[in-house]
Amino acid sequence: MSVFTPARLAPLAAGLALGQLLGVPAAHAQTAPTALTVQVNKPGAPVSKSMYGLFFEDINFAADGGLYPERVKNKSFETDDHLIGWKALRGAAGLADYRVSGENPIGPTNNHFLRLSVATANPDAGFVNEGFRGMGLKQDAEYTFSIYLRRGAGNISALNVTLEEPGRSGPGPETAASGRALAQTQITGLTNEWKKYSVVMKPTGTAARARLKLTVEGTGTLDLDVVSLFPKDTWNKRENGLRPDIVQLLKDMKPGFLRFPGGCIVEGRTLAQRYQWKETIGDVAARKPMINRWNTEFINKFTPDYYQSFGLGFFEYFQLSEDIGAEPLPILNVGMACQFNSAELAPISAAKGPNAGTSSSAPEEPTLDTFIQDALDLIEFANGPASSPWGAKRVAMGHPAPFNLKMIGIGNEQWGPQYLARYEPFAKAVKAKYPAMQIVSSAGPAPDGALFDAATKQLREWKAEYVDEHYYASPEWFRKNVGRYDNYPTTGAKIFAGEYAAQTVGIASPDNKNSWDAAISEAAFMTGLERNADKVAMASYAPMLAHVDAWQWTPNMIWFDNLRTYGTPNYYVQKLYATNKGTTMLPVQRAANAANGTDNLFASAVADDGTGDIVVKLVNYSASARPVALSLPGVKKLGKTGKATVLASTDLNAVNSLDQPQNLAPQESTFKVSSSNVTYTLAPYSLTVLRIPGKR
Repeated sequence: MSVFTPARLAPLAAGLALGQLLGVPAAHAQTAPTALTVQVNKPGAPVSKSMYGLFFEDINFAADGGLYPERVKNKSFETDDHLIGWKALRGAAGLADYRVSGENPIGPTNNHFLRLSVATANPDAGFVNEGFRGMGLKQDAEYTFSIYLRRGAGNISALNVTLEEPGRSGPGPETAASGRALAQTQITGLTNEWKKYSVVMKPTGTAARARLKLTVEGTGTLDLDVVSLFPKDTWNKRENGLRPDIVQLLKDMKPGFLRFPGGCIVEGRTLAQRYQWKETIGDVAARKPMINRWNTEFINKFTPDYYQSFGLGFFEYFQLSEDIGAEPLPILNVGMACQFNSAELAPISAAKGPNAGTSSSAPEEPTLDTFIQDALDLIEFANGPASSPWGAKRVAMGHPAPFNLKMIGIGNEQWGPQYLARYEPFAKAVKAKYPAMQIVSSAGPAPDGALFDAATKQLREWKAEYVDEHYYASPEWFRKNVGRYDNYPTTGAKIFAGEYAAQTVGIASPDNKNSWDAAISEAAFMTGLERNADKVAMASYAPMLAHVDAWQWTPNMIWFDNLRTYGTPNYYVQKLYATNKGTTMLPVQRAANAANGTDNLFASAVADDGTGDIVVKLVNYSASARPVALSLPGVKKLGKTGKATVLASTDLNAVNSLDQPQNLAPQESTFKVSSSNVTYTLAPYSLTVLRIPGKR
């Protein structure tokens, strides 16, 4: 795939030394410095504590096969095509028959299982599971294999479990041809009743595309269900934990919020396929999978095997938010299916308000009251005491303390009068029961136009706390729109830039790249977000995650395979802003009040009262080094040494990859500070963050 072709950095411009790339005193520059005044003596608005955050959606195999590290695909045979992920091994015709059955299942929410019938004893009579584009296994790491088994007629005495590198096979049923076995075990003590078996397996080698092979000893019938292979190495070593390398990248950003579970996945193609949070909590083995709405959305990336297991559900999302220090921001369906698909609408009945309904599951034809009640129940699940019905469910899952939910989103990316007609009673019902709850509303999928203007006007009249704006556009659009929020009202609704990413080719093009051109253009745009901290309260790049072998959308912030992961240049831009967020916006002025972005120089600044630093962010979108002279009127107690963090490349097509994860990554250096007038030279095509020790 072209998006992953490793790009070597182009040679630096002739005569440009490494010291200049990382920033050098302006005296060495050949042109006069551009004067910038950072008005330390005229501080602006506080910077929101949740200013820079994360957007999670289960697209690109972001959950199953990614952040959620279960290795077995379709572990409970509950998908529409019950054998997705599984293939029979016809071991010398030993496997006489197999079928998915519902006869005396484990339970009402897990009512399918695999029944094997073996006529002739054969060591290769059984099944294999392919995992999510293979199974990533690490040498000497521990994996818990578990399964429910029930023996039927005959004398089957054991189940053989093998983790192996697959051999070559042709069309039709899998053959027994295998590569090396990485781990093997045998399960005995089978009974005529359902029983869970569990064993720890430790591979003797590393493989990115291993598979699980299950074969039987003896003849007769054997029923299998809830087949799991789960790594012990999870974030915080939790039994149903998350993939630690991905979580670490997220935590390193110090995000202010985590928005989940999406995205269009909230809506579903139809209301029956919508995301229902109540189906994603409780016993993991009892959570019923559902088709992922991105499975066949794009012809060029047709993935009919893409399901949601909900092993990563709302409890785990809240837990992840807590783990990485982010405010949880759940987005809830407003009674509308995706308007790009069926556009199905739930009827608006007379809203019953905070006591509408008590059922824990939606009726077959839900009305708006159903969706309102789901929201009220979610708030109780997150924040309610153990004595409340939904709070008790949270406590039972192992989290006695409330999650301290402060905000929810009503609808994802809806637009038009249908959305506004549902939003108003929804918001009123939430506020009636939880008046302190902050609500995120939608301005639609486009950042302009008649529908956008109408929604923004109406939501402001209704005193919405946050209006969610989305923009996917060219890198040039981001640089040209750096002043987008300069003239927005300073009172009323705050802006949530909930989804944005520069598209190097075109929206939804499979050829988009996470190039430096895209990332530096986003960095330039973000100076405009920061300069308008009195209007913009939250912002997040989207989408967040993508599997290199199973993606549907490009570009994405973090890419991974079954064993490795890397941050893109866009990730490092987001990280530099989030980890240098500061506490108070400081106005930045140029001579003659030139606009931000004049001559492709973009700037913003904040005071960080926690560290006592003045933080200046500078984007030089030009092929030449650029000296700047910073004046800091009003600064006090200046330190002698500042820190510069620089993300730069003269190759605008530079990308990172699994093999070159640090091809483009921030570099740190120090510089001398002798007075409130600081000079510095910006590298060509660079984002530079200067931390200058000095109180205001």
